[in-house]
Amino acid sequence: MSLQYTAVGWNRQKRLYDTVLGCCAAGYLLVFTGVSAALHPSATLETLLIRGLGTLALLMLHVILCIGPLCRLDPRFLPLLYNRRHLGVSMFVTALAHGVFSLVQFHALGDVPPLVSLFVSNTRYDSLAQFPFQALGAVALGILFLMAATSHDFWLRNLSAPVWKRLHMAVYLAYALLIGHVVLGALQSEPSLLLSGFLAAGMALVVGLHLAAGFQERRIDAARGAAQAHGFVDVCDIKAIPEKRARIVSLAGERVAVFRHDGRVSAVSNVCQHQNGPLGEGRIIDGCITCPWHGYQYLPETGASPPPFTEKVPVFRTQVIGDRVLVHPQPLPGGGRSCDART
Repeated sequence: MSLQYTAVGWNRQKRLYDTVLGCCAAGYLLVFTGVSAALHPSATLETLLIRGLGTLALLMLHVILCIGPLCRLDPRFLPLLYNRRHLGVSMFVTALAHGVFSLVQFHALGDVPPLVSLFVSNTRYDSLAQFPFQALGAVALGILFLMAATSHDFWLRNLSAPVWKRLHMAVYLAYALLIGHVVLGALQSEPSLLLSGFLAAGMALVVGLHLAAGFQERRIDAARGAAQAHGFVDVCDIKAIPEKRARIVSLAGERVAVFRHDGRVSAVSNVCQHQNGPLGEGRIIDGCITCPWHGYQYLPETGASPPPFTEKVPVFRTQVIGDRVLVHPQPLPGGGRSCDART
């Protein structure tokens, strides 16, 4: 472990993110406790902190669960993924503080150890009205602990991606347990229209975004399947092609340069007509694919050299479905109509 372990690198962006997140969490707790103290003067500070930390953790969990489907629905949300693990660990720490305060306030003054008391003080699992909701929260907190403890890339590498993914998919089980914890606990002991509305809206948002992302991916999969049935070949992810540069792929024994430029994807033969230079190692300059050997240029849409030059390279039809680039392996003579696809 000592040879492979790499400490978390807090770059400037992450430090700024954590600072803003910490300030927002502190501000939320200050506002929550202040407003709650004004509305419920008899409530103790411990009670206010328990409620504030619990609602804050639940709010953060809803945000975490919305990030994934939002990124699948619109790539502009992808920057949110960069710090999602930091948000997840922060959410766990908040939930842990809520759990510790609750454990001390409700289970620390008896003869039985607090953790044991939490599970044995109420065993009415057969009663909906008196269900031991605290046990649901404790189990959910245990799941969140496992996720927070394995959030580093060290565990992703050593557990393997499939195992790590299955472990972190348990967040949905934790979410269901926490919903039960709130519904059977806070909403039964002290019904609140505000909390009920927040919970209903949050669940609807999470479920709605996941369904919308699922339907979109299903539609993309169907379109990709139809394209492949017509001979198109899935060659790469759109993000694997640098802007105004190419990714070289092999199709039907021929090397093809797939360029991304100005919201379009074009595919041309990788062989320059001058001295067989590798076009895919060049880049697009002034709107033209420029050979890295001698500077010969070709329009990416048609494969023809700009006038007055007459050189042409074969082009290939392209499609972009979701974030995947598909290319038809049958070349078309250069100089014809545009064969590129919009991203």
